[in-house]
Amino acid sequence: MGVKLVTKEIVNRKAKFEYSFIQMYESGLVLTGTEVKALRQGLANLNDAYCLFDHGNLVVKNMFIAEYDHGTIYNHDARRDRRLLLHKSELKKLERRVTEKGYTIVPYRLFFTDRGFAKLEVALAQGKKAFDKRETIKERDSKRDLDRLKKIKL
Repeated sequence: MGVKLVTKEIVNRKAKFEYSFIQMYESGLVLTGTEVKALRQGLANLNDAYCLFDHGNLVVKNMFIAEYDHGTIYNHDARRDRRLLLHKSELKKLERRVTEKGYTIVPYRLFFTDRGFAKLEVALAQGKKAFDKRETIKERDSKRDLDRLKKIKL
């Protein structure tokens, strides 16, 4: 008879439109207890979040996790910097690629594993040009039209 917590994934849908993903990485997060409880309630937002290297560590900045409503004075700051946990070889590879022109690291999806760990899926990405974005919109519209036609025929 416990409280049922909502555990849904939080996705940065705008990132898929703004960037073309080259490689995906699944990383752990350094979180406090109230942050985990707020995440389980789905009170997070990745829209303005971005990743940077800080003294050899990968840090996600500006990721919003709402304050836990039953928290005390020890509640977390909603937009604090959070360290990402990746293998050292993955960090070196990412750092090497980010120094190249045009590459960035984008936080894409926040979810819980079967074991209950919070994970952040980050992507090594390259920014899309305006014509690439138009192409994405065109593909999405044509897919939607095909789905409608299939639905009508059924």
